[in-house]
Amino acid sequence: MSPLFQANQSRLYPWLLGWQWHLNQRVTQALVWVYFLFILVLPLSSLFWKASQEPLTDLWTAIAAPAAWDAYKLTLTTALIAASINTVFGLILAWILTRYTFPGKRIADALIDLPFALPGVVAGITLVALYGPGGIIGQIFDPGNPLGNLLEQLGLPEVSLTTSVIGVVLAQVYVTLPFVVRIVQPALLAIEPEVEEVAMTLGARPRQLFWRIILPQSLNSLLTGFTLVLARAIGEYGVVVILSGNIPYQTLVSTVYIYQRIEEFQLSQATAVAIVLLIMSVLLLGVANACQGWSRPWDAE
Repeated sequence: MSPLFQANQSRLYPWLLGWQWHLNQRVTQALVWVYFLFILVLPLSSLFWKASQEPLTDLWTAIAAPAAWDAYKLTLTTALIAASINTVFGLILAWILTRYTFPGKRIADALIDLPFALPGVVAGITLVALYGPGGIIGQIFDPGNPLGNLLEQLGLPEVSLTTSVIGVVLAQVYVTLPFVVRIVQPALLAIEPEVEEVAMTLGARPRQLFWRIILPQSLNSLLTGFTLVLARAIGEYGVVVILSGNIPYQTLVSTVYIYQRIEEFQLSQATAVAIVLLIMSVLLLGVANACQGWSRPWDAE
């Protein structure tokens, strides 16, 4: 083998390796974009294409229909309530799971993800069996029981944990439980226990510890979790459709309203309301991404 050939080979081999790495990178990027195209871009584009086939006046009439408008208000109101509840209790759960050791901790930690794994229909049936009329908890408010009779004597309307706004909130709280816990846990784990110990040594009270150390360092995660819970609650269907009763102008949320329009072959109305929900979701995801990208002061230090 001549020295000239060996020299050319030594220059050619790194070039081939670089070319192969560059080709693999381009192929991988192309596959990702194709996947992204078929899973997200085309379905969303088809929704707008379908809407573009309808006159704008018809779309606006469908969007501003009284029943649809009430469904928006109910969906947003209950989603905000569910997000607030899960933000508070999600922080508490995450704190307990990251700071304390107790029997069954691993099981409790795994159960947090149960709403992700359990089918919505199954979850809805189990919640109705628990909170519905005649259920283990729901029967407490039934007429004939002490609390139910007391409410009746006070002239208060019959309380139902299902087929009511409470049922909508309950369903949204259930399906969004894992979001805040799973997002806040890493933030709490990142707080050095020594920081809290030093603060306590210097005389900081638990309330000061929370407001000056824990909350500032977990605020970014809490805001992200709140936004994601809000977006997920707005789009919830499976548990809500079973638990809420779906009464127009009372307990009918937007997703169920859309499905009812599809069942009635009113696809243009369903498409119009779906676009409203889509815009809401995109805006909330934008807020969540902004929260995640929010540079915390201690990161720059």
